[in-house]
Amino acid sequence: MRKMVRIVKRNEKKEEFSPEKVTVSVLKTGAPLETAREISGIVEEKVTEGTKTEAIRDMVLDELDRRNSTWADNWRVYDRAVKKRKV
Repeated sequence: MRKMVRIVKRNEKKEEFSPEKVTVSVLKTGAPLETAREISGIVEEKVTEGTKTEAIRDMVLDELDRRNSTWADNWRVYDRAVKKRKV
């Protein structure tokens, strides 16, 4: 059974944590589906009520860095180019 926790977005709004969003984001890096689901599961286990999206991002990047630096680099490029975030 999936735990229901609310996370805090960059704009301070709260929303329910969605492991599916993590899976989709990881897939966009070039990682295979099984890896994306695995990373999503690891992150889901670590997320608690009030976790900030920045912390979730860091958790995902740590897992990507451990598995494949190209996937992690792809995430960072997307963050800079599309989301206009400083990495």
